[in-house]
Amino acid sequence: MSSYDTPDSPKTPVILVGVDFGLPHFDGELEELGLLAQTAGLNPVARITCKRKAPDAALFVGSGKADEIRLLAQMHQAVEVLFDQALSPAQQRNLERHLDLPVNDRTLLILEIFAQRARSHEGKLQVELAKLQYLSTRLVRRWSHLERQRGGIGARGGPGETQIELDRRMIGESIKRTRERLEKVKRQRSTQRRQRKRRDTFNISLVGYTNAGKSTLFNALVKARAYAADQLFATLDTTTRQLYLAEAGRSVSLSDTVGFIRDLPHGLIDAFQATLQEAVDADLLLHVVDASNPNFPEQIAEVQRVLSEIGAANVPQILVFNKLDMLSLDQRPEVLNDIYDMQGTPVQRFFLSAGSGEGLPSLRRGLSDSVPKAQPTSMTLGADAELPPDSA
Repeated sequence: MSSYDTPDSPKTPVILVGVDFGLPHFDGELEELGLLAQTAGLNPVARITCKRKAPDAALFVGSGKADEIRLLAQMHQAVEVLFDQALSPAQQRNLERHLDLPVNDRTLLILEIFAQRARSHEGKLQVELAKLQYLSTRLVRRWSHLERQRGGIGARGGPGETQIELDRRMIGESIKRTRERLEKVKRQRSTQRRQRKRRDTFNISLVGYTNAGKSTLFNALVKARAYAADQLFATLDTTTRQLYLAEAGRSVSLSDTVGFIRDLPHGLIDAFQATLQEAVDADLLLHVVDASNPNFPEQIAEVQRVLSEIGAANVPQILVFNKLDMLSLDQRPEVLNDIYDMQGTPVQRFFLSAGSGEGLPSLRRGLSDSVPKAQPTSMTLGADAELPPDSA
């Protein structure tokens, strides 16, 4: 597996490959794969697509297209090939032999980005677990020292473990240890959530497709300084702050979570369960959408699919169509607050720009209407009575 570059090192030239199997979400320009590659520190120097009814069992794209990819890589002096779809271990191995170049897929690319971006102890553990699970299926190609070892003393001791069996056992033990450490983190988060519930805290989680502007909106709402950038997966670690809603007369807990993406590896969904649990346990989800992206309906559907997979499909939502300032005049909506039909369910929608602040007051009012109002004190006071100085 090739090592990905640091931001200051020369970017590795790579070829991007996509196969159209007739699915509606196929990215013919490989735009998202290109953004992922750039985010990982790679330099896409050429792109190639083809149509097939089904993947070729051996080479995914067939031998003719594989020859074309090899010539394209030689022409552009590329040192790696990236596929937009997930490859089986056998297909990956066969392609590398045919192309004489490292071949990786979308899944590993996303894992590499997560590994680069994770900052917290929990985030690093989650990425480590996902990568171990991915590599455990690819021992056949990731290790070259697979000759059989012999056990016992001298040559007569019968066959021992093969190197691949040894590697698989070691990775299995690493997966077990990492899961145990993640379980501990999960228990700690569960304790924190129970404490918030005891304090009658209303929990709101920001969810959405990656690069929709969740962290920018989070910073705008709570005046925080969470890392935000115009790139994929700028935020991996959950950040929680208190948001005061004046019209509701109370504070709520607001959490910024990891973004979703098409074909998010299942291993990552499983590994990030501790982080995604914030969305599952939320009282309300702010589903942030990039209104300037023409593919936003597909992105909404992908977020809904992941929410359903993690058990958060029934949590109430408010849609936030962000990046209003990036819409042309003829694209701008006549009203900034309406109802959106999301898979047959009417959902309240707000248009705004988290960057410029346009539309934020309307969203705050909408949030105030969606949360329970602060409970009055249980004391019964006369007309001239005064609250004691220390009363809640």
